[in-house]
Amino acid sequence: MSLGTLTCVALGELERAVMAQLWSADGPLTVRDVHDRLERELAYTTVMTVLGRLAKKGLVRQERDGKAYRYAAASSREQMAAEVMIDALGDVGEDRTAALVAFVDRVGPEEADALRRALDTPPQGMPRSPES
Repeated sequence: MSLGTLTCVALGELERAVMAQLWSADGPLTVRDVHDRLERELAYTTVMTVLGRLAKKGLVRQERDGKAYRYAAASSREQMAAEVMIDALGDVGEDRTAALVAFVDRVGPEEADALRRALDTPPQGMPRSPES
């Protein structure tokens, strides 16, 4: 499922911890795998419920593996962060520029340099226009 179909993705602290485990994994994980990787005392069923909710939100892919399921993040952490930022810009109304300027004013020099480089690089598969 594409993150583009989601509206503001707000994750609770436990959901963020579960997503962090999925993002750091080499492949899909079972509920038991996620449960064992979390550094806290939680019931197995709590982890199963969180994974089910994340799947319903479209943030996690659920794959049948025998009688169980395996779970994987539907997108990278970076893609999800970008979607949240785009969604937030959509909520500011007509003056997206003011929101962008406020954002840039709050980032550090390294992030500002990364933004400049990204803006100077054409999107993948799109040639730079001659006016640039």
